[in-house]
Amino acid sequence: MTKIKSVRAKVWTWTGKTVPPQGNFCTNASDALYERGDAMGSFRFHQWLTCEVEAEDGTVGLGNAALAPGLVKATIDQYLAPMVIGEDPFDYAYLWEKMYRKTHAWGRKGVGMTAISAVDIAIWDLMGKLAGKPVFKLLGGRTKKAIPVYYSKLYSGPVEAMQAEAAEAQKNGYQGYKMRFGWGPKDGMKGMRANIKRVEAVREVIGYDVDLMLECYMGWNLDYTRRMLPKLERFEPRWLEEPVIADDMHGYAELNRGPIPISGGEHEFSLMGFRQLMDMKAVSVIQYDTNRVGGITAAQKINALAEAYQVPVIPHAGQMHNYHLTMSNVNCPISEYFPVFDVEVGNELFYYVFDGDPAAENGFLQLADDVPGLGLTLSDRHLSDFEIEE
Repeated sequence: MTKIKSVRAKVWTWTGKTVPPQGNFCTNASDALYERGDAMGSFRFHQWLTCEVEAEDGTVGLGNAALAPGLVKATIDQYLAPMVIGEDPFDYAYLWEKMYRKTHAWGRKGVGMTAISAVDIAIWDLMGKLAGKPVFKLLGGRTKKAIPVYYSKLYSGPVEAMQAEAAEAQKNGYQGYKMRFGWGPKDGMKGMRANIKRVEAVREVIGYDVDLMLECYMGWNLDYTRRMLPKLERFEPRWLEEPVIADDMHGYAELNRGPIPISGGEHEFSLMGFRQLMDMKAVSVIQYDTNRVGGITAAQKINALAEAYQVPVIPHAGQMHNYHLTMSNVNCPISEYFPVFDVEVGNELFYYVFDGDPAAENGFLQLADDVPGLGLTLSDRHLSDFEIEE
């Protein structure tokens, strides 16, 4: 039996070229404030955290998180690392409870749970490497020949540019497409028309034989969403994502009784929180973020709960930890897939920090049966574009 010898958290700050902010790019919760300027600014994340959990035999498990990396690193260094060092990584359920319960007063949501997630993902990667198995084989095994994916980008912009992007993406045969709204309540009827025009334009390109997902990123409110739903219904969206702020569960529940399925969960942090969402019938699709809900250990519990409620789970963002969970769960029918792109919002950084993320081909991606762990390594291809804090 090998034990955990060390835990190393690093913050990777991108210093390379970024895509400049654009107006009406994506609605968000800050749109309700009176400040003007780059409302999306606080939601961009040009940092990433990696967490390496090393065993006594030198095997290293690799985890990560993208939410407030500096604060997450401090939490891991000061609180979580001492809790897992000297322990058997295969006692993962005990280690998770130890981290959760010993930080419960301040860590059960937000930064604390994100830090637990990074350590937990690293422990699962470590277990896979020590067992010589891919993580999905430890979670239940292969439930799909390959994982169907939907294309996730199509940020709001000029109609012609969005149609050109959709047409280009179509060449890869995606199973669905997610687009973002650029206007919200403060933009009135004119903004509503601008939103509708872009949904119509994208549907014109992709047709009605594939899914179209619509993302609000918490930038609307209940009244505005009530008014928009009838206008959107004719475009047959697969779901409307995060229309209101994450804490408004009653708002989600009301909207989910309407004609368009409501999705959410990207900003929920606990198993108990997801039980509330499902008890209230607040969402028709769950989109937890594995590196926010407590990692793979907690995500598997949410998967089991959602399966009992017959609510499909489609984890937020692409990324390997989500792919392994999707591969091993029948109730996870499809994965989100961000294409490789210049650094813009921050999701793209995954491709710059890590090597090993599979590329989608003809609308599907594949996980290897013979690569132990999650299949990721730290990349050295872009080191000159990062400042790394250890």
